[in-house]
Amino acid sequence: MNSRDEVLALFSGQRGKRRHCFSGLANVSAPGLEHLGLKFAEVHTDPAKMAAAAATTYRLFGFESAVVPFDLGVEAGALGASVDFHADVPFPIYPTVQPIAAGPQNFRLDPPAAITRHERIATVIEAIRLLKEDVGSEIVVGAWVPGPFTLAMQVVGLLELTTAVATDPDAVGLVLDPLTDVLAEVALAYRAAGADFITVHEMGGSPGFLGPPSFRKIIQPRLQRLLAALPSPRVLSVCGKTNRAMTMLAECGADAISVDQTNDVALSRRTLGPDVMIFGNIDPVGTLANGEESAVREAVRRAIYDGVDAVWPGCDLAPLVPAANMRAMADEARKN
Repeated sequence: MNSRDEVLALFSGQRGKRRHCFSGLANVSAPGLEHLGLKFAEVHTDPAKMAAAAATTYRLFGFESAVVPFDLGVEAGALGASVDFHADVPFPIYPTVQPIAAGPQNFRLDPPAAITRHERIATVIEAIRLLKEDVGSEIVVGAWVPGPFTLAMQVVGLLELTTAVATDPDAVGLVLDPLTDVLAEVALAYRAAGADFITVHEMGGSPGFLGPPSFRKIIQPRLQRLLAALPSPRVLSVCGKTNRAMTMLAECGADAISVDQTNDVALSRRTLGPDVMIFGNIDPVGTLANGEESAVREAVRRAIYDGVDAVWPGCDLAPLVPAANMRAMADEARKN
């Protein structure tokens, strides 16, 4: 079996002899962009450039997935938010989004009749098709959507939303419910285009940020509904200190849980037992982008020793990650 076959077998519960190194989140890098002669701002709106950039992480470093899109603004842009791609910035920086409503109480969703035909989403769909043709027989092709709360942060604003979690949770729920439906529609379109798996990236709605009680009341029901609408394989990616909530994360219904460097994986493994798959938990900034190669290798060994089923960066790659550190992460995973 090749890498693609082995990773898909892992998703079905067949753990192999080694830990694969891949991701379900944005993993484009400045070295990959430089290799293609592209600027980061170019790749978000052109499917051929997006696909080519996604494939470089595999071709240059041995990373075992190609994943699109690269930014959090895809669905928000399709819903009418203004997205700044920072075309004039000389170094890679993720796009930023201008919210379309001042707080959840002022938000009314009026999605396009065919949201998956919106230019931004159609670009990702075409990029998935191109990736399947290019590298899809060798490695898994992934796609991701934000979690409902993370998308809400883009369209109504972080401060207003987090304040309302405490002061007006019902208003937050009225925002999250229709956004959950939108995300399910988009994720299903990505699967139909050929994505082998979907990651739901609920970075903003993490129990590590909102607290376990708010997560259980507001976030978990929407994640359960979203994940139930999607076919396997599905990964739930959650940032922050999540050890107190690992059982709740497992109850959301994903096939695997991705955690970051603030999660004590050994404790999570003891909490969840051997059957729940845990991916992670390499620090994408402190270790991958800014650490020495030896620190990257040690982090990979530690993650494997602690019990991860696959080596993943804990969140999106920092685009300025050195090529040597990317190669070290993939190489060390192969050795273990």
